[in-house]
Amino acid sequence: MNQKVKVARLSVSSNTLLIILKLIAGIISGSISILSEAIHSMMDLIAALIAFFAVRISDNPPDIEHPYGHGKVENISGVIEALLIFAAAVWIIYEAISRLISGSAELEIVWPGFIIMTFSGAVNTFVSWKLYKTARATRSVALEADALHLKTDVYTSLGVAGGLALIAITGITWIDSITAIILAILILSESYRLMKKAFSPLIDSAWPEEDIKALQKTLDDMGVNYHDLRTRAAGNYLFVDLHVEMAKDESVENSHKYCDLIEEKLNQQFKNLNVTIHVEPV
Repeated sequence: MNQKVKVARLSVSSNTLLIILKLIAGIISGSISILSEAIHSMMDLIAALIAFFAVRISDNPPDIEHPYGHGKVENISGVIEALLIFAAAVWIIYEAISRLISGSAELEIVWPGFIIMTFSGAVNTFVSWKLYKTARATRSVALEADALHLKTDVYTSLGVAGGLALIAITGITWIDSITAIILAILILSESYRLMKKAFSPLIDSAWPEEDIKALQKTLDDMGVNYHDLRTRAAGNYLFVDLHVEMAKDESVENSHKYCDLIEEKLNQQFKNLNVTIHVEPV
């Protein structure tokens, strides 16, 4: 089992545990913010399952039907996760406003909820760190999306815990609904960021500017005369094509060796890179 699948499975397991704990705490206390967090974690679990299957599929080698590989499966999963985050945030806002309007915001037992939400924040801090670390190492969009899910869950869990502590101290129960609304707005902003990042490669957007500059520096350091440089990404797979200028009397064999040298150098710098070079005589 590869590293991406292992951390994706860890995310699924931790989210399942936290959903059970939050549902118990929410039912006992009657807190809309805790129940909202339980719903949020359910979305996290669905997202974690999507990421789990996405990273397994995206690592499949190219085949006849998919000659460029399956990398964009991760981007598709990221878009789905962003939509799930958005839906969860809208539901939280709706329930919180309904509580404020109806005035039925009485809470029964607060401190068990506080303990569970603090525990949830600690668990998700660790799991999201593992996901981000693996996502950066493998350029996995699906794992980065899952990490972002859990990162927002850390903020919301600790925010709910703080709100519950204020309720226990002040006795002002509408703090619960206000806390839920504020956290839902934060979740909406995270949803937008994730959607933008995941959707962009689906329309073959270029690499991030810093990666393109690093690529150009490598080519310049090698003394390569090139133009029409293009880049794109598909999940954790990277693609680049360029035109390389060679002396018009250079043999095909030497031109081929030179292109192999360029590919070798670039593949040392970027993982999962596919290079296409068109040779032009000068």
